[in-house]
Amino acid sequence: MDSKRTPDSRFSDLPDWAYAPNYIDTLEGYKDLRVHYVDEGPKDADRVFLCLHGQPTWSYLYRKMIPVFADSGARVIAPDWLGFGRSDKPVEDSTYSFNFHRNMIIAFIMALDLRNITLVVQDWGGLLGLTLPHAMPDRITRLLVMNTSIAVGQSPGKGFEDWRAYNAANPDLDIAALMKRATPILSDAEAQAYAAPYPDVSYKAGVRRFPDMVMTSPEMEGVDHARAALDFLTHNWEGESFMAIGHQDPVLGPPAMKWLHSVIRNCPPALDVPEGGHFLQEWGAPIARAALSHWGDN
Repeated sequence: MDSKRTPDSRFSDLPDWAYAPNYIDTLEGYKDLRVHYVDEGPKDADRVFLCLHGQPTWSYLYRKMIPVFADSGARVIAPDWLGFGRSDKPVEDSTYSFNFHRNMIIAFIMALDLRNITLVVQDWGGLLGLTLPHAMPDRITRLLVMNTSIAVGQSPGKGFEDWRAYNAANPDLDIAALMKRATPILSDAEAQAYAAPYPDVSYKAGVRRFPDMVMTSPEMEGVDHARAALDFLTHNWEGESFMAIGHQDPVLGPPAMKWLHSVIRNCPPALDVPEGGHFLQEWGAPIARAALSHWGDN
């Protein structure tokens, strides 16, 4: 498989990003593709926070939450999806599919033998990640859910369709500009850090593909997993949950999150973040502290 690897120099001197890179290139089914992940805290900790990013971000998105989780004594792991961040980037758009990503993260969890996982998700981190608890109920015990959904074959609405069309019309997406527009609290340097993994358009196949992969019709790949996840989370989920909602999200804001809250069994009242946007991790430190307090982890 033809893939690209972003030069390490692109990741030097990023603001608030002092985490050493970790890599694995032996995942079953992904031979010779190298997956990057942040791995902080004790390796033998009794709790693991697995933080899954979405599009067009990478593990840098979790820089405000990682230290809060780690300070509680937990192990904190934030991988980059293939095609994103410091992970390898297959160059063909057709490589990327729902199952390509889902099978990778399952192989990743198994390879690292992660247990007692708190799944921390947003955007595609949730579209993929929320299909994992029913497949790994003995490993995933808690959910921290932010501005995401479960895609069961229906369009989220005009806002999403407009975004999908914009993404399709801009194959060389200006990621720094997008992040600054969506998250005005970012400095210019932070916005550029989100663009660091992508020296040119040839590195952006994964970024291009995610919006088209959202399951907006019932025949699309992944709908079966999403429907199984919805049924499991509604009727059989026995773990703990915590939800935070960024109110400035034009697509996955309060209405979408109210629905998601209603289908996660025993989910407590959500934490509302009135100023928070779609990339809610940028307001993440107090959210992480609130979740830890709710669970009695600190």
